[in-house]
Amino acid sequence: MQRTLLSLALTLACTSLSHAANHREAPITALDHKADITDVYAFRSYSGEATPKVTLIMGVDPLLEPANGPNWFPFDPDILYELKIDNNHDAKQDIVFEFRFTTEQRLPGLFQVYAGVPGGAVSPANSPAPVPAGTPIVPDQIDSFDDAGLGQIQRYSVTMVKYNAAGRVLSRQVLAQNLPAVPANVGPRTMNYSALYQAAIHTLPNSVKAFAGTTDDAFWIDLGGAFDTFNTHAFPVLSAAQDAAAENIAPDTVSGFAVNHLALEVPVAMLTRTGAIEAASSPAATIGVWATTSRPQVTVRRSPLPMANTGAWRQVQRMGNPLINELLIGTGSKDRFSMDQPKNDSQFAGFLLDPALPRVINALTGGVVASPAAPRVDLLPVVTYAAPIAAAGTPPGPVADLLRLNTGVAPTDPASASRLGLLGGDGAGFPNGRRVFDDVTDVALRLVVGGVLAAPFPGFDANIGGRLGDGVNVNDAAYKTSFPYVGEAPSGRDRRHIDPGEPGCTAGGGADCPQ
Repeated sequence: MQRTLLSLALTLACTSLSHAANHREAPITALDHKADITDVYAFRSYSGEATPKVTLIMGVDPLLEPANGPNWFPFDPDILYELKIDNNHDAKQDIVFEFRFTTEQRLPGLFQVYAGVPGGAVSPANSPAPVPAGTPIVPDQIDSFDDAGLGQIQRYSVTMVKYNAAGRVLSRQVLAQNLPAVPANVGPRTMNYSALYQAAIHTLPNSVKAFAGTTDDAFWIDLGGAFDTFNTHAFPVLSAAQDAAAENIAPDTVSGFAVNHLALEVPVAMLTRTGAIEAASSPAATIGVWATTSRPQVTVRRSPLPMANTGAWRQVQRMGNPLINELLIGTGSKDRFSMDQPKNDSQFAGFLLDPALPRVINALTGGVVASPAAPRVDLLPVVTYAAPIAAAGTPPGPVADLLRLNTGVAPTDPASASRLGLLGGDGAGFPNGRRVFDDVTDVALRLVVGGVLAAPFPGFDANIGGRLGDGVNVNDAAYKTSFPYVGEAPSGRDRRHIDPGEPGCTAGGGADCPQ
């Protein structure tokens, strides 16, 4: 790339997205699944509460097979999980919510960490000595965090930290401690997962809510087709009917898998720099959101003794917008991107100004899919504080991978919301924040490959660039309509993964997939 073009990138701050959320997108997280951030969501809560709130969700530990006992998928007590807010447009953390976990093993002599059956089970008349008949053997079905069969329980704390412009801590406030997290959904005999899910929604002071645990993976995509050099089952162009359908015409690779989610619902006034609810037209209304995972600098494994950790926290992974690190950043730079800070993202200008993805799709389709020429200034709203997300007069800030949310835009009722967010005329959706039901894959394809914000340009056809998609339009499991919004985890006994060639099923337009 010419030096003049690279220099321009440092000032124009252009970027792109690509074709899958961050499920094992970097070498370091391919080896450290627990620290891998899968998705970040930030949106105005749409449950109808009188106080305007923002829901923040961080997904970690991708592609969890629900049947994979006997230990399932605990959070890592040695990881610092953080949700971060920039509210003065400098791509630096101003408010941080820290999550820390502890793990207690309450059935250390049992061969698996969860056990239960409705009514419990006792030893029969022919019980081998020395256990007499009638001795309790299997606990009652698990439906609360106090039940005996919940052999492994995780609890967590939430701490709110505020920083000044120099990056120094102004205050630390512990919002909650010892909150139980919902476990994996082992199966219908062992536990009443729905009851545990509801019990894991915690109300904290100042109208804050918290949730953590294993749930359905809220993302959906034809991931297998995407990584077969974009050999997806419906790509590249959807028909008008396919685009409008609340059903899938291609397999959802993530169907039937779980993920660990951490979620907060926070009043808007706690997040803006003014401490007030700002109108959408106010420069103070738009915030930037990202998440990080960090580990201690040195970890010594001393089994059977606990691990010994020393040194400062070192960031393993970070994520703001969906899709950027997955197929945009070169493999040799993915770990550096993961471990750096958003304020330093100009160093990746060589990847950001002239993204490879549009050129790949242009070549694979023999020129049918045209894209704008570099530099891609049409993508500035994704990586700076710019219209149509941020209000006029908002300082654009540096190029940075932040999920930007205008907190002054009222939420859209789910019944009238568009999976295509802003591109579908729904101002409360991606890339103005990201809701759990936003189809970020199709939106990203149209923004980055189709260049819809740069139209018209030579070769642009709205029926091509404006209808790019992978054919997976909705999730396989139903979302909730209130906090924490993510769906319940698939049952380990009865989960179903949708394979290529199978009829699609979806909870986006109806009931859950048949078990």
